Amino acid sequence: MSAADDRIKIFGIGLNKTGTTTLSECGKILGLRCTGVNRRLLKDYVLSNNFDRINQKVSEFDLFEDWPWPLIYKEIDKLYPGSKFILTVRKSEEAWLKSLKKHSLKTDPSLHCRKLAYGFSYPHRHKTEHLNFYRKHNTDVRNYFRNRKNDFIELCWENGDGFAELCDFLGFEIPSVPFPHANKGESTKVSNKIMLKNRFFSLFKG
Repeated sequence: MSAADDRIKIFGIGLNKTGTTTLSECGKILGLRCTGVNRRLLKDYVLSNNFDRINQKVSEFDLFEDWPWPLIYKEIDKLYPGSKFILTVRKSEEAWLKSLKKHSLKTDPSLHCRKLAYGFSYPHRHKTEHLNFYRKHNTDVRNYFRNRKNDFIELCWENGDGFAELCDFLGFEIPSVPFPHANKGESTKVSNKIMLKNRFFSLFKG
């Protein structure tokens, strides 16, 4: 199947900092219309369970990753039968938490999704809650899609998964380009002022 054929809907339902941006980059290489995190849609769901804008977004794109999709996969599965679901995970839960902490120091919590999604602006003083969230989410997803190998796959880029596994699942030909590793190393430059401010709030008001 090529990207020009019948459009399927593909939902990345791994939590943020599990390689969701890499999934989107893969989708773009495969010719898919991709969209990432959307705080407005997350607010629609968390605060009012409103799917109007969510459904509009689904009509406009092929591949979806990051928030709100990890929280609404069950509803999406019922609304869009025949869709594909991809759970991205890290090599360990500690690796995920470390990445989440590092990322939180580079982003404004008032503009980010952490409070809405996890219940906390920063993960630093809430290690147990975040690890429990990560474990429960992954376990719930695996159980929900049990025995549905045509609809669901779990991928870990750090453990060697790549185009071969992704394209086999989606029915695409493997592209002859290097596999992307988006956001690897968290190279985004942030001012020292923002870093210090976030460090303070993460330690005392997280």
